[in-house]
Amino acid sequence: MKIAASDYDGTLYQQETICRENIEAIRKWRDAGGKFGVVTGRDFGMLVPQLRYYQIEFDFAVCNNGGIIFDRVGRVLFQSRISTDVLQAIARQPCVEDSLHFSFSAAEGTYICHERPGSWIDREAKEWKFPLHRILEDDIGKLEGIHQFSLGYESPPQSLAASEILNELFGSVIHAYPNRGSLDITPALVSKRQGMEQLVSCMGWKDPELFVIGDETNDLPMLEAFDGYTVDSARQEIKSRAKESFPHVGAMLEKFI
Repeated sequence: MKIAASDYDGTLYQQETICRENIEAIRKWRDAGGKFGVVTGRDFGMLVPQLRYYQIEFDFAVCNNGGIIFDRVGRVLFQSRISTDVLQAIARQPCVEDSLHFSFSAAEGTYICHERPGSWIDREAKEWKFPLHRILEDDIGKLEGIHQFSLGYESPPQSLAASEILNELFGSVIHAYPNRGSLDITPALVSKRQGMEQLVSCMGWKDPELFVIGDETNDLPMLEAFDGYTVDSARQEIKSRAKESFPHVGAMLEKFI
């Protein structure tokens, strides 16, 4: 069995679109009996409207950097959690004050507060018509079932600096993944590698061939674990740790179909 898993932003979705080559190759891959899905830092509710818009069928979605896994009909197969005490402690750190938003991911949807000018969460919610649950910062301690706490910064250096501080302070219970201006905080040991391993276990697949592709720091755990691939637009740091680079996801699928 051949399983292909693609990162979304910057990999499957490039230059504000999903190219025709990707769409056609995914269809051919699935028609040939392969499984295809997305492994992303995004919430399921933020991802699916875009896949539907481009008429992309998928067999699974590993969302929030492995924090939650869905099957093709949106059923939750696995979910991790961050305690409310840890969420509150992170929200009090000086390094998060400049974040453009506090976004909390749960199986039932996305909670948001601390919005500032420049936040892209509300803009995408309006564009793709996915619901946001607005809360106050004082309500963070009431949240339950949160598997990812996401921040957003105006520049990648800000995101990287905050990740280093948070990993130093809370590294025994969480991991902060910088990804351009985004900063995704998951429970410790949760990663795209762990998400793919958990997916295979949940699905009961026996010794599948895994073809994974991504373009950013949070993709490295799965690229290195599964001898994965990247795209030509990725930074050299990512290319140097990938098996091969392709112009787009469709090119990888065509090669191994």
